[in-house]
Amino acid sequence: MSACKVCPTARLERLLLATDGSEFSEGAVREAVNLAKTCGSKLFVVSVIEFNPELEEFAPRLATKIEEETMQQLEAIKLRAAKEGVDCEAISHKAEDPYPDIVEDASKEHADMIIMGRRGRTGLKRLMLGSVAAKVIGHAPCNVLIVPRAARVECRNILIATDGSKYSEKAVLEAVGIAKRSGATLIGISVAHNDVGLNEAEEHVRPVKEIAEKEGLKVEALSLKGIPYEVIVNTAKQRNADIIVVGSHGRTGMERLLMGSVTERVIGFAECAVLVVKMR
Repeated sequence: MSACKVCPTARLERLLLATDGSEFSEGAVREAVNLAKTCGSKLFVVSVIEFNPELEEFAPRLATKIEEETMQQLEAIKLRAAKEGVDCEAISHKAEDPYPDIVEDASKEHADMIIMGRRGRTGLKRLMLGSVAAKVIGHAPCNVLIVPRAARVECRNILIATDGSKYSEKAVLEAVGIAKRSGATLIGISVAHNDVGLNEAEEHVRPVKEIAEKEGLKVEALSLKGIPYEVIVNTAKQRNADIIVVGSHGRTGMERLLMGSVTERVIGFAECAVLVVKMR
């Protein structure tokens, strides 16, 4: 079982795992248990049963079956956590839209990180995040780790994508901290759309190298040209990054609900886990 050998951040006392019981949640479940074990964290696992008035009225047995299956899935995760020595508490809700309960639970339980899959039962397009994941990221009170089904968080190679925004500055500090604690190699990247923007991209990525070197880290700084999300995702794959760290918004991120388009597309296409760093 692969996992970070040390806790990647100084404070991960309480983790919240959001799962819908689908196969898309498996990576999140596995890595949440791994992180909780490594960090000695308490794990809260929350599942929100979709409330369907018509189902409740016309097919009550089916509605009851769905609730029972959800509780069985939660108990299975609790057992899985217990086998790894992780203190785990299960929480279930019934609602038409899952994200408010997930965000509220994260606040109520003072979660240091939310961990969830990239998309759930309603995730139809790879390009777009599942609506629940996107809304959770938009409203979360803490950082959010999105874990694709096959991804494993090993804390060996960390790619930090920056566009020079205040959101990226926060993400850079988080990435440096993770790399320092875990002994990971740090790869800083900034992407320009064309030749004209390359100088600016170099300016954006230079602080990553400077800060990392002051901390004695092995670091590589890249200023590249192309479609930003494609370059970031491809570079992460080429460098065997197991985590991409990004800010929750880019320069164009104007709405709390919606992430910057680059961030959303990176999450949608990346094969590895993506840590979305929130401004707090």
